[in-house]
Amino acid sequence: MTRALFVVLTCSVAVAGPPDFDAAVAPILVKRCAGCHSGEKPKGDLDVTRKAAVMPADLWKRVAVNEMPPKKPLTHDEKTVLKAWIDAGAKWGTDPIQLRPDADWWAFKPLPANHVAKTRGIDDFIDTILRAKRLTPTPAADRRTLVRRLYFDLTGLPPSPEQVTAFEKDTHPDAYAKLVDELLSSPRYGERWARHWLDVVHYGETHGYDKDQPRPNAWPYRDYVIRAFNTDKPYTRFVQEQVAGDVLFPGTEDGITALGFLAAGPWDLIGHAELPESKIDGKVARHLDRDDFVSNTVGTFLSLTAHCAQCHDHKFDPITQREYYELQAVFAAIDRADRDYKIDPQLTAKRSDLDSKRHGIEEMVASIEAKARAKGGSALTEAEVKVAEARKPATKMPEFGYHSAISDKAMSVKWVQVDLGKAISLGRVVLRPCRDDFNGIGDGFGFPVRYKVEASENAEFTKPITLIDRTDKDQPNPGLTAITINAKGQNARFVRVTATKLAPRQNDFILALAELEVTDTDGTFARGATVSALDSIEAPPRWRKANLTDGHYPGWAASLDEMKAITERYESLLATALGETAAKERAGLLAELQRVKAELAKLPSSVGKVYAGGVHTGSGNFAGTGARGGKPRPIHILARGDVTKPGAEVGPGVLAILPVKFDVAST
Repeated sequence: MTRALFVVLTCSVAVAGPPDFDAAVAPILVKRCAGCHSGEKPKGDLDVTRKAAVMPADLWKRVAVNEMPPKKPLTHDEKTVLKAWIDAGAKWGTDPIQLRPDADWWAFKPLPANHVAKTRGIDDFIDTILRAKRLTPTPAADRRTLVRRLYFDLTGLPPSPEQVTAFEKDTHPDAYAKLVDELLSSPRYGERWARHWLDVVHYGETHGYDKDQPRPNAWPYRDYVIRAFNTDKPYTRFVQEQVAGDVLFPGTEDGITALGFLAAGPWDLIGHAELPESKIDGKVARHLDRDDFVSNTVGTFLSLTAHCAQCHDHKFDPITQREYYELQAVFAAIDRADRDYKIDPQLTAKRSDLDSKRHGIEEMVASIEAKARAKGGSALTEAEVKVAEARKPATKMPEFGYHSAISDKAMSVKWVQVDLGKAISLGRVVLRPCRDDFNGIGDGFGFPVRYKVEASENAEFTKPITLIDRTDKDQPNPGLTAITINAKGQNARFVRVTATKLAPRQNDFILALAELEVTDTDGTFARGATVSALDSIEAPPRWRKANLTDGHYPGWAASLDEMKAITERYESLLATALGETAAKERAGLLAELQRVKAELAKLPSSVGKVYAGGVHTGSGNFAGTGARGGKPRPIHILARGDVTKPGAEVGPGVLAILPVKFDVAST
């Protein structure tokens, strides 16, 4: 049904010419006829909501003699409209008419004045109703019963015998009120009542669906809801934070953790992480994901069943199919994944700004390379394919890296160093993390929690040159991300990594590195340099000191030497295809990209992660699955909700029934 039809559903219309079907005729058919003549089994096989079924002449004969509707014939005005429509050719409008039996939509009207305003409060209001029905309240509870009810109601826990006795003996008139305030101030209050909200938003700590994987970072949203109850957060703010906290309250902890609301429901791991968005099953998974965003939001805050409208205009709530997909469009750039959150607003804003710059630079580089690719021919294409193949995750190699002896204390000191054979002008030092599934650790196995990197002209490090010092606080595990250090041309023969806080292994602690990569200022690798250490586990081929400079480490399928040759050929062909101007522009962008990434790497680690709704750019589970880098996906009206039958494209919007102005430009 059109919005015009909805607006005039209960209005009588004065006809001064051929009446408009949607505005004047359809309301009569729906209100006075469709109760019997619609649905799967309409009476007399007549469905007045569908064009093909209506017989205007026959219909008028029955209406004119008051045969239909049988119990309450049409009014004179209604007959006038219907006759004028038939005489004008019975032109149909919306096909089909959407049946809406409850046309008044009482639930959306302002609350009428009631007896509460005329009485002293809710208790007096209830007493008035009880007296009107000749009912009397149950007797007042004794103090023992009362205190137990109060504890169970507010905290969900029983009072101790001592607490019961104390309340029974407290005869002060304010004893009950004081106990209410005390229990409302208890952390247990929020823990009890947050459960009800979490049930409403179908909060879960696993994904559901086939694999039902755990969500280890779902709990910050749970704690947010508990905190909101315990701090008596205003409901308006509570709603705003959960739907758009990162936009309305940027930089605040609650503005991020509250977005766990959007991600609270089930999520199809296979449909999102294992299937690209271009596949039908991938499209279905993402359609259902957006449907959950819409259904959870509208159901929680409006108590409406919006998801019915994904296939057709809603039969019982004022939601058209177009409006439903306009609501989907509101969430068109959103996915579910772990999000960093911080209490420090300035740091959060800085990280967001740097991330935005990084994405923008990467898009510009990609655009330049795409133009060169069109000019470079098959040679450039083949070279690019080889680089991509070389950068694929490596298969499990027998040479894992260097592994220190095991310590029973985290705050133990371990060191490992390389001898370059002679003093050189150092260009960069790169620490390559290990991978080992022992104890389920995986990427970043053994990488030090606190460490420093030093250079020296002698093996004893009597006058060390500090290249980097991260011994003052714990560092996040880098996974397989290399730690690159600019040595700034320092002259040295030896480079040492010293761990001052070791990585946990099981019930013990270690230092492990896959590769300690050193180059001079010309970029020449010091491959095969001699390795020494405070101690070492020598268990070849997996673990031994020599593995630290062998050029093998997890992350790339190719060795360092192979990668260097493959990359140099690709860059040479790309530079030729680009031409001098574009090549300089690309080089400048790449330099800026490295600077931005370096700034991001220097930022302190996040306070935590929360599983929440947010804009994603293809990282983690969304790599290669069609993530759009923050650009909203195009949303189409789907015929019967079928992703293979897209119709008109729609933009974001809200329900017409709500007195809200929606400004897309301001969102």
